Amino acid sequence: MPRRLLVLGSSWFLGRAVTDAALTAGWDVTTFRRGRVESGADPAGVTTVRGDYADPAAVAALAEAGPFDAVVDNLAYTPRETLAVARALEPVVERYVLVSTLSAYAGWPIEPLTEDSATLDCAPDAGPNPGHNGDPGPSTYGFGKAGCERAVTSTFGADRVAVLRAGVILGPHDYVGRLSWWLRRVRRGGRVLAPGDPLRGIQPIDVRDVAAFALRCAAGTPGVFNVTGPGTETFGDLLDACARVVEPPTGTELVWASDEFLVSQGLRQWTELPLWRAYPGTWAVDASRARAAGLVTRSLAETVRDTWEWLTGDAPVGHERAGELGIMPEREAEVLAAWTDRQSGR
Repeated sequence: MPRRLLVLGSSWFLGRAVTDAALTAGWDVTTFRRGRVESGADPAGVTTVRGDYADPAAVAALAEAGPFDAVVDNLAYTPRETLAVARALEPVVERYVLVSTLSAYAGWPIEPLTEDSATLDCAPDAGPNPGHNGDPGPSTYGFGKAGCERAVTSTFGADRVAVLRAGVILGPHDYVGRLSWWLRRVRRGGRVLAPGDPLRGIQPIDVRDVAAFALRCAAGTPGVFNVTGPGTETFGDLLDACARVVEPPTGTELVWASDEFLVSQGLRQWTELPLWRAYPGTWAVDASRARAAGLVTRSLAETVRDTWEWLTGDAPVGHERAGELGIMPEREAEVLAAWTDRQSGR
């Protein structure tokens, strides 16, 4: 009899990838989603339960659809809501896989991290937007995820829970659009403002690799895991891969400007030049525990290629977060001119 998997949030990006991977692997999949038109149709081959994560009646109805061998929760943001979901599902779910984030660490992005690094202090029953925001430093998003981790672990017990503290996830169907922005920018051509050191190691991970590891955990691998790329590829590798797949106009040039200069120009880190952050802990995350537990990651070049194929073939559905990203062309030209003047001593 096929194992039964419940996926909370199945239409966008990681939830979609988990659902697809589970169907391919032969799981009997039930998805729980609101079913908004803009987030896409229900995947073929799944049972869909519609409802809101924050609605106790909907969650109670979902529990009645059990039992399940495992749940993968992509919707955990507010601890109080996650605590209620965990309590409702605990009698009918054997294992809980919680998708968390590196932002749950108190030291991210300032210092190197392992799974033993301190996390932010948030109660398992905290309400929306707990804690505070800092730049750099803590965020209400990170506090909330830390509280969700406590909510699930306190309900299920550590031996029935896998917490995936994911780093930057890229790949096809990415609604945030960090890689998509770079692909489109390189495709436009000209002088492209490239941030920092091209030899800086970076640790993004393909969404399909996170999904495969989530399924491994759902099948019976508990624990807390940092889920990132290995850090053996660089920002230069990423933008070179973009240039190879998009075939930009002749004369396109990557102009690498130093962190110090970009900071002095007041550029917003992480958003105005996506994936750029000058803080030393950004890409200093130890994911060896996940690799020992079976995490396998593909090359950045494959992720870049497949994302471009998706962008140019599937007419991606827009998402509000994509509007947060990218430097305006006029502003980029100003910064490039200032960098050129600095380099020439003017």
